[in-house]
Amino acid sequence: MSTIIDTFIAPPCNDKIETLYQDDHLVLINKPAGLLSLSGKNPQNLDSVHYRLVQQYPGCTLVHRLDFGTSGLMVVARNKAVNASLCHQFSQRTVRKVYSALLCGHVNTDEGVIDAPIAKDPARFPLMSVCPNNGKPARSRYQVVERFNQSLADGATLPLTRVQLTPETGRTHQLRIHCQLLGHPILGCDLYGGRLLPGTEQTTRLMLHACELHFTHPISGECINVHHSAPF
Repeated sequence: MSTIIDTFIAPPCNDKIETLYQDDHLVLINKPAGLLSLSGKNPQNLDSVHYRLVQQYPGCTLVHRLDFGTSGLMVVARNKAVNASLCHQFSQRTVRKVYSALLCGHVNTDEGVIDAPIAKDPARFPLMSVCPNNGKPARSRYQVVERFNQSLADGATLPLTRVQLTPETGRTHQLRIHCQLLGHPILGCDLYGGRLLPGTEQTTRLMLHACELHFTHPISGECINVHHSAPF
């Protein structure tokens, strides 16, 4: 059995983490695109959300992650008890996350549900794939916000659809795979077809942003509802 080696080296990220809220128990941040959530094994991948925050908030731990190319809202626990409580909320699926994305092409239906199990694809690491037999259940909802045409430098236009995506499960690459399955990959996605159409190759980032986060504060019991608009 061959060993899978991750050769990915993250380019430097000069964008800062924006702190939106903090108290003695947790921190809410806006993660920039192009920053790892956790440091990698390769020393060149040391820089990450956790690496930066632990210097400011010693002992803090990540409750969930966002992909390297995804920007947006993350909640970070400042102690073990809060981490356990938040992790329980995530595992029980009582945390609601909403993402904003730009999809290639014009999506025909205004809303829908994508229900397709996802599994690791050992032949194409780090890709995941839809696998009805061995995949873990994965379900996402989408709602069209607007359809428009983006003008390109050569005078052509690129049809795009802005959508809100609500994952009901939290599988790796779930939204990217489900959008590809829909026939409209996320613009800028180099793993699942978002840079294949003419005019998409030069996209500077993955057009996916975690714009809403809804959960219960582990200590106060208050309902926390955070919104942060997409930068695209």
